[in-house]
Amino acid sequence: MAEEAKVSEAAYSLQKITITDDSKDDYQYEEVSADDDFSLPEDDEDLSKALQTIEEQAEDAKLMEFLSVLNSEKLISDIPQAMDDFFCNFLVRLGMSRTLDCFQTEWYELIERGELRADEAGLVPDVYTRNEQLETENLSLKKDLENYRQTVNKVEEALLKMEKERDFHRMHHKRVLQEKNRLVCDLKRLKAHYASYEPMLKQMSEKYQNSLTQKMLTSLERDKAMGQVTGLQAALHSLESGYAKQMAEAKEGCECTKKKEFEGPTQKGLWEARQKKFLVVASSSGDPDEEAEKKKKGRRDLKDSEFPADAEGTLSFEHAKEQSQPLKSGQYQLSSILKVHDLAVSCLALHPRKNIVLTGGDDHLWKMWGFPDGNILQTGEGHTDWLSGCCFRPSGTQLVTSSGDTTVRLWDLSRSGCILTLRGHSRAVRGCCWHSCGDFVASASADCTSKIWDVNSERCRYTLRGHKDSVNSIEFLPFSSTVVTSSADKTLSLWDVRKGLRVYTFQGHVHSCNHATFNRKGDSIASCDSSGVLKLWDMRMLLPILSIDAGPHPANQVAFHRSGDLVALASSEGSVKVLSRAVGQLSILRGPGVEVRCVRFHSQDSLLSAGADGRVCLWSWAQ
Repeated sequence: MAEEAKVSEAAYSLQKITITDDSKDDYQYEEVSADDDFSLPEDDEDLSKALQTIEEQAEDAKLMEFLSVLNSEKLISDIPQAMDDFFCNFLVRLGMSRTLDCFQTEWYELIERGELRADEAGLVPDVYTRNEQLETENLSLKKDLENYRQTVNKVEEALLKMEKERDFHRMHHKRVLQEKNRLVCDLKRLKAHYASYEPMLKQMSEKYQNSLTQKMLTSLERDKAMGQVTGLQAALHSLESGYAKQMAEAKEGCECTKKKEFEGPTQKGLWEARQKKFLVVASSSGDPDEEAEKKKKGRRDLKDSEFPADAEGTLSFEHAKEQSQPLKSGQYQLSSILKVHDLAVSCLALHPRKNIVLTGGDDHLWKMWGFPDGNILQTGEGHTDWLSGCCFRPSGTQLVTSSGDTTVRLWDLSRSGCILTLRGHSRAVRGCCWHSCGDFVASASADCTSKIWDVNSERCRYTLRGHKDSVNSIEFLPFSSTVVTSSADKTLSLWDVRKGLRVYTFQGHVHSCNHATFNRKGDSIASCDSSGVLKLWDMRMLLPILSIDAGPHPANQVAFHRSGDLVALASSEGSVKVLSRAVGQLSILRGPGVEVRCVRFHSQDSLLSAGADGRVCLWSWAQ
């Protein structure tokens, strides 16, 4: 390192130069005082010209400074290299260390003895220096060239790989296109094939629906005829019994007795045949399939209740139609709010004879309270999950509740406790309803089934299967053996509970149906779905009457007014929407603003709605 330092120091030389104050040139310099201010001529007093002059002077100063730097660099680079430095660098570059040691030893010995001076050795010509620079540049360029070659080789390999992948993907794309074209052709062929069968399927579907309708109507007519036949047979039997009794009394009064051995075999056989015929007709239902089914089963509980016949002109039904009077013009207004449950109210029912309201909530309790003061009359505990439905027995002495714990419970109001628990559903029970005769209870469950329970025999008589998703509500047609169910499979279904068969299916909703109900006349059905759509259906024509979009919030429950002119809808947006069928106008009743779970018309001019905050709102009709 010391030798390299000496070599580097030998490459430069210093020269002492003395600058004297006396100058020998003949130029006469003018003395300028320091106090004089620099001023522009009078012609250059313009501000723009002054700024331009200053900028030019600054540019000249920068240019002069750059030239001085270039001159200094040129002077430094032009200094030739000493001969000894050249040899040393040459030997170092070749790696000849021993030769370098011998050269330096001999070189410095000659200098020490005074036989050789450094300035006498001379300087290396510029050609050698330039050759070394060119050689160095050449080596660096060769290295760069080698690196570029390697890079190019890598790029070529990557390019080949990408071309192969491109060809592979191109072939795959062609195969996919061929497969797509084949599938398109298959789809067109299948569509054409399906289109050829579609009219036949549509015709068969219409025939099936017509046959179901005719079967339902035939069954109703049969039941009506059977009722009349049974009545006529009873009257005939009573007349014959009375006639036989009168004949016996007349014979006794005349003291004319007939001995038994004088009765002929023909008269006796006719009498026995007539009695046997009366017994067969009275016990037969007139349906051979039903008789065969009964014979096949052969095991019927003696406590089972008989399903009532669908008789028209029932007194209570006619009374209900007479009491249904249209409302005068006006609207509902909020009159009071009652806090009934700690959690959300999920079901609401009205007593058939008294001003009593029944509510069930998510707190696992049902409560019976007076209307309109809200005084709690009775509370029921027993369910282990939220209550989904509640209903009074037509007599008003009992009630039924359904719950998310998969059970249906019957409660006796006089005993203030549960008297019967019906089990059979595998998932939560979504609703329940009493039959008008009071002997049967219907329940709907999330396990896609509904059940008809016999209260007297305490067992399930029929399980209604056919829905593809959860059954959300069930309700009996007033004074009939027909029920309507609403399901999450977007359909409504009518069922004949005497046979456990589906009679008709209403289709038209595009979202899950949450609730369906009959009007008091039984000629219309109202349904609502999870998108807030309200639909009215004609029970006789089995066709939709009206569709109202009250969304986008879900509709939870729907209810008819006694007159059938108004339909109330419980909406999740926190309001009750009332539809006037005569006008086709939808009015909105806003209460506390929470989700409304259920709604009921209490009387001719009162409306009840219950929400998720555990409160019940009372609305009164105001003209």
